Amino acid sequence: MPSLPATNEVKIMRRNLLPVLALLSGTLFLFLGNGLHGLLLPVRGSAEGYSNEVLGLLGTTWATGFVMGCFFAPKLVMRIGHVRAFSGFVSVIAIISLSTGIIVDQYWWVAVRVLTGFCTAGTSMIVESWLNERATNESRGTIFSFYISITLMGVVAGQMLLPVADSMTTIPFMLCGIFYCLAMLPTTLSTAASPQPLKSVKLDLKSLYRNSPVSCVGILLIGIANGAYGTLGAVFGARAGMSGGTIAVMLSLTIFAGAIMQFPAGRFSDAIDRRYVLAALSSIAALAAVLLVVLQPEATPLVIALVVLYGAAANALYPIAVAHANDFATADDFVKVSGGLLLLFGIGTIIGPTVGGPVMTALGPHALFAVTALAHIALTAYALRRTRIRAAIPAGHRGNVPSIPVAGSPVSTPESLRLDPRAAPLRGQPGENETPDSTT
Repeated sequence: MPSLPATNEVKIMRRNLLPVLALLSGTLFLFLGNGLHGLLLPVRGSAEGYSNEVLGLLGTTWATGFVMGCFFAPKLVMRIGHVRAFSGFVSVIAIISLSTGIIVDQYWWVAVRVLTGFCTAGTSMIVESWLNERATNESRGTIFSFYISITLMGVVAGQMLLPVADSMTTIPFMLCGIFYCLAMLPTTLSTAASPQPLKSVKLDLKSLYRNSPVSCVGILLIGIANGAYGTLGAVFGARAGMSGGTIAVMLSLTIFAGAIMQFPAGRFSDAIDRRYVLAALSSIAALAAVLLVVLQPEATPLVIALVVLYGAAANALYPIAVAHANDFATADDFVKVSGGLLLLFGIGTIIGPTVGGPVMTALGPHALFAVTALAHIALTAYALRRTRIRAAIPAGHRGNVPSIPVAGSPVSTPESLRLDPRAAPLRGQPGENETPDSTT
């Protein structure tokens, strides 16, 4: 009966995912719109002749709005309810995406990106809390993995849609509006009960630093580097003479490379001191960035190869830094610690584009990677220095679930951490070693 285990696995997958399939479908459309609109603005802005500083501000204001949304969106949701809040947030995002195709003005674009970031945080937190409410201890890992996969696929697919229509027309902006409207349908038409109220986020920098100095400083530096490249990578491609389709391929390959690298990097970090893995990956990212700055290659395949190498190393850093912080915390503190680190990452993504834009203007498009290189060199040096100050926890004595791949981007919110299987088991739901009648 060799097919029996596979049949049982399929049944388990169906039982875990069917209750949240509609919600995950809406999430896919939401991130399709996010991926397309996030790439469309810098590409169109470059074609319009907007300065590097203005294009950098598109990322800065978005990240600022997103961080603000993590703090203040829960209060709005508690006042008007999940369904109305979700519909309102997505409606605002759709209106803004359509208006940016009608009003092609740099000042308008920069201003409304704050609202887009705020509403994106709100929609993500609502979806994540809804998934968490529907998940059990048995299904939480499966649902979390599918959620992360869908967010990555949505962003990549959205970016790859850029060449479908001319970015100088309103058609791609209209596609964004369509995707956002489709994202509303599964949630607004659902008959499922609304989840529990969202929780406000608290950021305690002192306790974060006491818990893990490397993770606290490292996440901020990772946010600076990833924010600079994530916002201005498309601008770099445009300034380097790449077409919109080539830019989309470059950015998408960077995301794929980072997603793939998380698996071997995570395995290594579970076996040895995570700070050495952080230092090694940071040095690889810095090396690729330095080569781009020094060589300034004109051949597109070589540029893409170096950028993909950079992305593979840089995008694998975030989950390892989070796992290192949680080596020194209890499972009950996972959401608090990781939520604080996620917000520090968001602060870093505010700083990165703000610095990267003027540097590119002064020194040329390849100088973008000088900003990322400095951040990664600083992380390498600090991680190695901390290995001499504080001993690592032996692999066999680490109290939390080993590091697992996560999105590691500002599209994740602290609410998603409650869904993460590394967090403490869900209260009031039967777990792996519980029965439905058991009590705590």
